[in-house]
Amino acid sequence: MKLVRRNRDEKVLRIFYAADIHGSDTCWRKFLKAGDFYGVDVIVLGGDLTGKAMVAVVREKAGTWRARFLGRVSEARDDDELEQLEAQLRFNGFYPYRCEPDELAWLDTDAVARQSRFDEVMRSDVQRWMDLAAERLAASQVTCLVMPGNDDGHYVADVLAQSAAGNAEEQLIEVRGVQFLSLGYSNVTPWHTDRELAEDQLSDKIERLVKELDPARPAVFNLHVPPYDTRIDDAPELDGSLRLVGGASARMVPVGSHAVRTALQEHQPVLSLHGHIHESRGVARLGRTTAINPGSEYNAGVLRGVIVTLTAQKVLSHQFVAA
Repeated sequence: MKLVRRNRDEKVLRIFYAADIHGSDTCWRKFLKAGDFYGVDVIVLGGDLTGKAMVAVVREKAGTWRARFLGRVSEARDDDELEQLEAQLRFNGFYPYRCEPDELAWLDTDAVARQSRFDEVMRSDVQRWMDLAAERLAASQVTCLVMPGNDDGHYVADVLAQSAAGNAEEQLIEVRGVQFLSLGYSNVTPWHTDRELAEDQLSDKIERLVKELDPARPAVFNLHVPPYDTRIDDAPELDGSLRLVGGASARMVPVGSHAVRTALQEHQPVLSLHGHIHESRGVARLGRTTAINPGSEYNAGVLRGVIVTLTAQKVLSHQFVAA
């Protein structure tokens, strides 16, 4: 059922927030529709746009195409089946890459060339997404804010900056009197992703942005990583080999950022929006600040998000949604 905007009070702002769609074409398309569908003023994609794997779609001698993913081999016998195969890959957040058998053999043995080709494919797909956003949002009155997360290569920021949507990261963007402060870097993770910082460096970046805020206006912090030890940052405990401690009985431990927690406690924005930890959808209170993580289920094609209604003084309501 479509939600209809009922309150046109100019002092009330309605936000739809989601994050961590990791290359899911389905989730991106749903995100672009979210503004009108949920009747909000602002849609925010809080980082981690790109996927985690490229899948070779190999041309066979008989003119068919073959791809191995999710533990099985899929075959396409004509152009229609090839499009369906590639759409299925994108649904799961993978990047299809058409190639010949000899190129696949070369990429299998050359890690540098493989990573370079993967980066090219991801850059191209992010550009395709930005072109789609420009087309779908051209006539919309909804403000769209997008930024990269810790999993996104550094080139993603460049693609966003050159797009119609722009790159919200390390910018202060005002929407109907509310200031949005955005930062997609995370604290250090076991995976050593592209955009991680030590806690003191993360704190410095946040504080430089905070200095530019107008204290007379309300602020929303759009920070990819959640604050430490708030239950919205709980993830399965891992050992040094990235295996679950305790196997199937692994316990959840806080992995969020101390710098983010300190910033929220000191500056008390009316709202703080977070992603990064897919398993820990929830709400936390830090003084006057409401901090929310809607979680992620991108690999099932589900866009998890949250609709937040706020005034200059407080969050009036929040509603978790999934589409």
